Amino acid sequence: MQDIGMEYLSKERYNEIVAELGNLMNVEYPRIRDELSEARAQGDLSENAEYRAARRAQGKAISRIRFLQNVLQHSRIIDRSTLPKDRISLLSKVEFTHLGTGRKMTYTIVSHHEMDLDHGKLSCNSPIGLALMGRKAGETVDVNAPAGKFQIRIDSVTID
Repeated sequence: MQDIGMEYLSKERYNEIVAELGNLMNVEYPRIRDELSEARAQGDLSENAEYRAARRAQGKAISRIRFLQNVLQHSRIIDRSTLPKDRISLLSKVEFTHLGTGRKMTYTIVSHHEMDLDHGKLSCNSPIGLALMGRKAGETVDVNAPAGKFQIRIDSVTID
């Protein structure tokens, strides 16, 4: 088994994962188990589409439950009071300018479990996230992205 390092999550994301896991274990999985029992009771399993569908749903639910349990086992909630105020870290809201295009962007730096670009959440493991971590407002940094190398200027840093 691969050694998994510690992950840091916001309290909100940690609570979302706990809620999803609880729903899967206490609502979804028992519902799937009941569907499986009903399908099994219909007889010949070799031609029973409901049984095959319920088995697939059971496998997906078990896989997701194990994944979420693993995330929680290897995660800690970020203590916002310990975050630096002047340097970029997890939960920093960063406004920066792409120097090649002049485009301004604002993102909150989060763990990869929280990444959601549509909601302004950028993974600390992304090329831009990696380039920003530990930096300060006013600095210009090089970003090594799959599409090529570019520079960004950090305009402001606040704790979200």
